[in-house]
Amino acid sequence: MRRLQSVAFGLFALFVGAAGSARADDLLGQPTPGAIDLQPGASPLKHQAIFFHNWILMPIITAIAIFVLALLIICIVRFNKKANPVPARWSHNTYVEILWTALPVLILTFIAIFSFKLLFAYHDMPPPDLTVKATGYQWYWGYEYPDQKIPEFDSNVLTEDAAKAANEPYLLAADNALVVPVNKTVRVLVTGADVIHDFGVPAFGLKIDAVPGRVNETWFKAEKVGTYYGQCDQLCGVNHAFMPIMIKVVSQPDFDAWVATKAPPPAPASAAPAASSAPAASSAPAASSAPAQPQKVAQASPAATLR
Repeated sequence: MRRLQSVAFGLFALFVGAAGSARADDLLGQPTPGAIDLQPGASPLKHQAIFFHNWILMPIITAIAIFVLALLIICIVRFNKKANPVPARWSHNTYVEILWTALPVLILTFIAIFSFKLLFAYHDMPPPDLTVKATGYQWYWGYEYPDQKIPEFDSNVLTEDAAKAANEPYLLAADNALVVPVNKTVRVLVTGADVIHDFGVPAFGLKIDAVPGRVNETWFKAEKVGTYYGQCDQLCGVNHAFMPIMIKVVSQPDFDAWVATKAPPPAPASAAPAASSAPAASSAPAASSAPAQPQKVAQASPAATLR
């Protein structure tokens, strides 16, 4: 018995060590070829979601699967026709029925405690440092920064050749990325312009529908500088696979410099109209019989157009 326990412990330690080494090799912000775990978290929400999945759901699901498998094996081995030529005549057991009713209720109640806590965290957004509006189109994303007065710009998927030239993952890289500062709470307002899209970034734990005529809200706080990728997670049409989400997390000075390049130039000040210095005609005598020259008034220059 002790030998069996030591073997089981050794296998468990081997599994944990392999999972840890694979975890260390995972790519940040994008899928890892051959990986079986969730993407490494880069925001508080993702860390909570990983804990809920790995340490609450997976042990419970594994225990239930093993228990059901054991019951099936027992039934197959001990209660087949060969082992029991005369079947049992009873059909009810009060204690068993109470147990298989109460136990699932207790399990679901235990799961609900952590599930509601995670759901509350998604809706309990700290005071935002930055607001970004993301609009889904068929088939690209449009980003706008209301606080920085940056008008909406398009973000389209890079072609395969352009992605290879930029050393970016194909179908995940975009020509214009969403740029945010590190360690800042970013509020994301998500909507759709035509059909239902979905704004999903696995490393941040984001997944929220972009519904036409409705503005949904979510948030994230990136913990590390880097590039993070996501995609539209809602089947929205024939080019659904070509709607990548590319988020660049930079330092605050780099973000301020990027905002300076994107902010529209200020409109030139309009010239004030020239004041009339001539006295009223009714109060001044006519100086000569020559007709008066028409007065010229400076016209305001047209407002600068936004790019």
